[in-house]
Amino acid sequence: MSVDTSQPLITHLVELRNRLLKAVICVLVVFCALVYWANDIYTLLANPLTERLPAGATMIATNVVTPFFTPIKLTAVVAVFLSVPFILYQIWAFVAPALYKHEKRLVYPLLVSSTVLFYIGVAFAYYVVFPLIFGFLTSTAPEGVVMATDINSYLDFILTIFLAFGICFEVPVAIILLCWSGITTPADLRAKRPYIIVAAFVIGMLLTPPDIFSQTLLAVPMWLLFEIGLLVSRFYTPKENEEAAG
Repeated sequence: MSVDTSQPLITHLVELRNRLLKAVICVLVVFCALVYWANDIYTLLANPLTERLPAGATMIATNVVTPFFTPIKLTAVVAVFLSVPFILYQIWAFVAPALYKHEKRLVYPLLVSSTVLFYIGVAFAYYVVFPLIFGFLTSTAPEGVVMATDINSYLDFILTIFLAFGICFEVPVAIILLCWSGITTPADLRAKRPYIIVAAFVIGMLLTPPDIFSQTLLAVPMWLLFEIGLLVSRFYTPKENEEAAG
């Protein structure tokens, strides 16, 4: 009896191990393919700042090993970033057999849309937000102060901004999940719209440098994505209703 009851658990653990192993191998393969261009990748990511530094100013390294390890660290992050679709597919393949047919129809679009929205958030930060942020920061340096940013500190800063924008662009998915799970309803969220708009600007203030442009560039997309989430959530029946219908 004990063998029979434990066998399904062992099977699931083996399946989980295989899925995790495939995800790790994918990340390693992408990393090995990119590591030769690690310095070029860092240069590309540093362009929004270096193009706006005053004449004669450069980025610096305050540690002996930083010039080597910082591009490698960035390449590892990029490898994970590019592997996200495959990683999510492995998660989906592991979870899908336990889902009902109607749940699969709901979850699969959410997985795809959440991935696309995260990529859009990162691209928005790189192409729109960074030029404005670094243009503002370099122009506000006091006279006689030369801006020389450490390359590792810069990497930590931009990764934080990327993560913030990527997560904030997941607002529509969060709205849909809240409505589908029955925690709230589109009508309740519409009634709380003024508070949500204020919260978006507060989040923008906390996650971006202290200038009105970058704060607005995060808050306004969050508000618009909230409205999109409200529209789409009408097509997602609350979980209790689905179970009753089934």
